Amino acid sequence: MIDDTNIFATSEISRDRDIFLRELMSELASVLEDSVGLSEAEGFIALVGNRIGEMMNAEYLSAADTAKLDIHQVANALVDLKSRIDGGFSIESIDARRIVLVNTRCPFGRYVNGRYSLCMMTSSVFGRIAANNLGYARVELAQTISQGDPGCRVIVHLAEGGGGREYFG
Repeated sequence: MIDDTNIFATSEISRDRDIFLRELMSELASVLEDSVGLSEAEGFIALVGNRIGEMMNAEYLSAADTAKLDIHQVANALVDLKSRIDGGFSIESIDARRIVLVNTRCPFGRYVNGRYSLCMMTSSVFGRIAANNLGYARVELAQTISQGDPGCRVIVHLAEGGGGREYFG
């Protein structure tokens, strides 16, 4: 006779879908960084982020019932999308030259520590949405939790020049 009692059903194992997916992304980033280097890993993750940014942008355009979001709508969309995936982003400032966002909680949680390439997801999604709506974006990751900062500071520049990754609409 087989005892089919599942002793694990009531065990204190913290694994759930959310933790699994965070671990998956962290380990994928780690393998990429170790195999092809940080720069190439960033490139691969940026490609994924660009695709996701296109999908998210379409959702926000539909929700706003418009062909293009204005600068304030873009900033609010970026904060909203991070909030929906358990990020802690807020708007620090908005002007004609840039949108500055700060973050107190990474959607990847502790799994982002030491995995800077995962920040390319934020850069690419933010850059794609901003560029598609405002014509151009250059995303500067001034501070990141992944590199040991207490929070993130992301500057979405709306004019060319300086550092950061560029995105064109």
